[in-house]
Amino acid sequence: MKIKDILSIIEEVAPMRLQESYDNSGLLVGDGQAEVDKLLLCIDITEAVVQEAIDRGCGLVLSHHPIIFNGLKRLTPETYVERTVLLAIRNNIALAAMHTNLDNSNLGVNKQIADKLGIVGPQILEQKEGVLRKLIAFVPESHADAVREVMFEAGGGHIGNYSSCSYNTNGMGSFKANNEANPHVGAVDQLHFEPEQRIEMVVPNYLVQKVVKAMKAAHPYEEVAYDVISLQNNWSNVGAGMIGLLPHRMDEIEFLDHLRQVFNVPVLRHSPLLHRKIEKVALCGGSGAFLLPHAKSAGADAFITADIKYHQFFDPDGALLMVDAGHFETEQFTKELMADILRKKNANFAVLFSDVNTNAVRYYFK
Repeated sequence: MKIKDILSIIEEVAPMRLQESYDNSGLLVGDGQAEVDKLLLCIDITEAVVQEAIDRGCGLVLSHHPIIFNGLKRLTPETYVERTVLLAIRNNIALAAMHTNLDNSNLGVNKQIADKLGIVGPQILEQKEGVLRKLIAFVPESHADAVREVMFEAGGGHIGNYSSCSYNTNGMGSFKANNEANPHVGAVDQLHFEPEQRIEMVVPNYLVQKVVKAMKAAHPYEEVAYDVISLQNNWSNVGAGMIGLLPHRMDEIEFLDHLRQVFNVPVLRHSPLLHRKIEKVALCGGSGAFLLPHAKSAGADAFITADIKYHQFFDPDGALLMVDAGHFETEQFTKELMADILRKKNANFAVLFSDVNTNAVRYYFK
């Protein structure tokens, strides 16, 4: 498969437009047009991972965290990042990452964590604003059904758990074709009135061009009238973290034991025990302490994330139990997630898991 086609499969679930402004997801090293027959999945790319790709004949390494994050001004063997990139270039190994775009998808990293923990009915914790657009098309009544349907098929009209959502009003359109026009109805240089439908539906910003293209292809007019309007509505399909319910209420110690088992981590850091039952759980893989106010306002009994600083453990203030389960540990299932996405589209393509432990944190305990 071509590298660009492999990455586009992941982007169907986690479009690049969903990544944060500071991020650097996508193809980082290599040619998107190049063909590869195997890829290696990992959380972080290191020299050892690239060497593993070389040894196992993988032309692409796909990670969660981007190896090039803040940009490179030189390529010398001075840092592990530069050495890793140099090794990949010398051996024609492409490097790519799917990071915060996969974090922000409702089918992404946090959904995977929620499923592993057995969370029931997980929903986005902090929904993103400004992702949605309203697309309004003016269509002759004779073609309204066909145009509306292709707009749905291209990705328009999804609201929460509902699809094919639109609002439709009948009206009268007017136009006068000049001598250069080839009107579908009406005559040149004559004012014409045509019964039309105004079709409105929400479309995520990364699908607007696709939906407009489909709409125009099915529309009979050579000049199509349509509007695209930015919306401030939150969108339940995109955002940070997730929240849902455990299958049954747990004591705090039982809950912490459950986390240790699922994340396979020898130690957990957490805020003071509150001696309450845990049922409603908020979570965010990786560095998600910024979501604590959202977890509290949503009424969570516990909040799971990583990279919590000392003073941040005071911030729950008796409202919930906050747990630091480790950055790598909370995101370790991302390899499995990406493999599942790819295999559903192409079951015969070779998707391999890296055997290299790239967790930079080690634990000492007796």
